[in-house]
Amino acid sequence: MPVKQETASFISSTFRSIWSLELLGLLRRSRESTWTPEQLVAALRASDLVVSQAMESLLAAGLIVVDPGNAVRYQPVSDEVDRLVAATEELYRKKPDYVRRLVVSVGNHGISSFADAFKFRGD
Repeated sequence: MPVKQETASFISSTFRSIWSLELLGLLRRSRESTWTPEQLVAALRASDLVVSQAMESLLAAGLIVVDPGNAVRYQPVSDEVDRLVAATEELYRKKPDYVRRLVVSVGNHGISSFADAFKFRGD
């Protein structure tokens, strides 16, 4: 299955951690339900911090909505975004290591730049 550049770009620009991808998958599979942060922590076996950071990034990306009681549910901003999420989930199911590398590569740009500052350069 060739990976569309559009899907790879979506993954790289949207997900800051695999936790946010896992959280989104859970919410999408139960798109009619709302989840409290506590329920998400239990379902994902994650920490409060991980879940709150994932929720923040998914909310900023327009993938979820948060109600006044702080419960969340999957609600992408458009059908096009929903299609990209579906393609992302399919790719993650078929090529999990590839998707992990896409997600991790985004978070490491700052670290690489910092490390590059300490490289010795020849005269």
